[in-house]
Amino acid sequence: MNGLLANPFKDALRRGEVQIGLWLSSTTSYMAEIAATSGYDWLLIDGEHAPNTVQDLYHQLQAIAPYASQPVIRPVEGAKALIKQVLDIGAQTLLIPMVDSAEQARQVVAATRYPPVGERGVGASVARAARWGRIDNYMAQANASLCLLVQVESKAALENLDAILDVDGIDGVFIGPADLSASLGYPDNSGHPEVQRIIKESIQRIRAAGKAAGFLAVDPLMAQKCLAWGANFVAVGVDTMLYTEALDQRLAMFKPGQTMPKLKSSY
Repeated sequence: MNGLLANPFKDALRRGEVQIGLWLSSTTSYMAEIAATSGYDWLLIDGEHAPNTVQDLYHQLQAIAPYASQPVIRPVEGAKALIKQVLDIGAQTLLIPMVDSAEQARQVVAATRYPPVGERGVGASVARAARWGRIDNYMAQANASLCLLVQVESKAALENLDAILDVDGIDGVFIGPADLSASLGYPDNSGHPEVQRIIKESIQRIRAAGKAAGFLAVDPLMAQKCLAWGANFVAVGVDTMLYTEALDQRLAMFKPGQTMPKLKSSY
């Protein structure tokens, strides 16, 4: 009856176009809709570090849907059952955290695809993603339109990066700077020269393999660096951090003696 909507975010990455995004950690559909009206290419709805339930994720997808910004959901982990739930509520692009090996990557690919190419459970008649059974040939269309991104954010993952990049079904690899710097022995210091070198080399390796390269940079200068290095989906802020900074700056206008917290350069 109805055709499945395309995935403009996946299409843009395939064309090599730069996509500028924003991290959503506030867990509310109201804030998600405000962000969607700003014009970011993509909005990451965070289920890993923000206290989002599946219903919270669902409501934020609904809030973003009328606008051009494309939603990306990051579940708390790459568990098969959880992936099934977030896909059924309508997510077409997933960012899976803490993928350390090619085997993990293959498991995630299988969890996101319907048989015979994958292992995603079938329940289209009760799923928002399938318009409750109204989309013709939904399973094949869902497999084709899915965009799967995985996070490389540990020393082990770096060692396995080439093998992860070889896994069919992975559209892009996202460098997680906070966890990566900690894993490399530089906690809360993603600006360390050695970490910066590794980030640059990793982005270049990802692009050379024909995959999209992603990054979250709350420091605008770091975001510009990553774009110059070749990253093509870059989040340039976190909603809760931007809100906190704006509150502190406004208060300082009226309370000159107020101590301004030092702005963080990393997530």
